[in-house]
Amino acid sequence: MQNPVFSCRPGCAACCIAPSISSPIPGMPNGKAAGVACVQLSEQGLCQIFGRPERPACCSGLQASAEMCGGNKEQAIQWLNALERATCP
Repeated sequence: MQNPVFSCRPGCAACCIAPSISSPIPGMPNGKAAGVACVQLSEQGLCQIFGRPERPACCSGLQASAEMCGGNKEQAIQWLNALERATCP
């Protein structure tokens, strides 16, 4: 049985805040630190460069899932923080 398609929770933006990004982002040429909101995150919690070529590949490759997103933004932040710690050099 396949998993149903999981969509982003409107306004959550945990994936645009919790993880570090080492790739350049427009407005953040050195990437961003973990826990820092991306400058491309709108006030509505949406990526302003979604679907555009300047969006880093690591962002495009991150797909929403029930495991990652949990039941709310706080659970998503906790999961992404744990992933950040587990993958930190």
